[in-house]
Amino acid sequence: MFGRYAPHVAATLSLGLPLIGSHIARMAIGVADTVMVGWYGIAELAALVIATSFFHLMFFLGMGFGIGVMGVIATALARGDETEVRRATRMALWLSVGFSLLLMPVMWHAEPILLALGQTPLTAQLAQDYLRIAGWGLSLGLAGLTLNSYLAALERPQVIMWITLAGLPVNAALNWVFIFGNLGAPELGVRGAAIASVMTQFIQLVLLVLYVNWLPMARKYNLFQRFWKPDWQAMWQVARIGWPIGVTTVAEGGLFVASNIMMGWIGTQELAAHGIALQITSITFMVHLGLSNAATVRVGQAKGRNDALWMRDAAVTVIAISTAFAVIAIAIYLLFAPQLVSLYLSPDDPEAPAIIALGAYLLAYAALFQFTDAMQVIALGFLRGVHDTRVPMWIAGFSYWVVGLPVAYVLAFTLQIGPAGLWLGLCVGLTVAAILLMMRFWRGLARGDWTAPTPAV
Repeated sequence: MFGRYAPHVAATLSLGLPLIGSHIARMAIGVADTVMVGWYGIAELAALVIATSFFHLMFFLGMGFGIGVMGVIATALARGDETEVRRATRMALWLSVGFSLLLMPVMWHAEPILLALGQTPLTAQLAQDYLRIAGWGLSLGLAGLTLNSYLAALERPQVIMWITLAGLPVNAALNWVFIFGNLGAPELGVRGAAIASVMTQFIQLVLLVLYVNWLPMARKYNLFQRFWKPDWQAMWQVARIGWPIGVTTVAEGGLFVASNIMMGWIGTQELAAHGIALQITSITFMVHLGLSNAATVRVGQAKGRNDALWMRDAAVTVIAISTAFAVIAIAIYLLFAPQLVSLYLSPDDPEAPAIIALGAYLLAYAALFQFTDAMQVIALGFLRGVHDTRVPMWIAGFSYWVVGLPVAYVLAFTLQIGPAGLWLGLCVGLTVAAILLMMRFWRGLARGDWTAPTPAV
């Protein structure tokens, strides 16, 4: 029996492990920014936290085009349709860049928005200073994400990981120069961090473009041939698949932002412990996110072949690998929770013992939702592979905001369970999403919805 799945295991790990590495490296770049700006000043750190949250919201809204095209490319490759590969990727780049330019006025005039959201004048001003520079990196980041999807669909994910990893020391070095004013550069504080980020994104995008043009197997697709010419049919197809992905991502991210706000209502120590626990769980989530990307490619290939059995086996394989990683994460959380939380705190801080105890307690609840958090993002990967994104958007919105958030509020405040109640609410929302999304994929597979021939873009 294992012999039947062995090729799927090898192919999934070959795709998934480099993508996991790239996601973790990208997170590490953000952590480095936070640490280095924190060395510079507390006011600047507060502004960076707010500004990057604002930036990521815009990024999440626009990332659907780059993610959605991954399944389209994988399906086209399986059909041997070279023209569709070029058309879909090129229009995903158009949409990503165009969306970024539309959002530039929002980035440029962020201060009044942040003031209206209750931020202090100094924080709002510094955050706007950051966003006016970092906003130019939005198009670079989204274009890079699209090329990442293109290379992942071509089963060349290793270069994505290496380019992302290369950005970590580059970004840190540029931060050192521009934040603190070293090597004769002006001391720019939070604006220096924005300059470093944009320069790093530009370098990474250039490397991706050079690699895409060099890659022998990709030359036949002529990706940048007549790049200036619009292709309205392909653009509509990618937009139709992509925009619900952006909304879905914002819905899920917004659930955790809302949990941060509500935890702040409980207390400062509780918020600190909550933030640390979420940071730890986000690292393990990167594993499942990388596997979800691999699932999109594998399922998209099966769709292109109209092979239901191959799709089933590929899906079962991804679920099994993700489950194995979840079991490992659960064991780590239950066995080493205090040690993990203590890494984020100074031993001299008088509040550290209380925060460590609460953070370790919350990680026990994180262990509770490891399976469901993994399965909901894996199911989204499956559905994106078969180009099904609109209904999953509604499922995600219902699960996170109609079920998860109200349950979290009732448990935490009405029933006065406190921080544990908030995390139980997150668990309920993620569980409902996992069940409904998995049901949609497997029912569609049983009916033959995902392997019926579909027209080209």
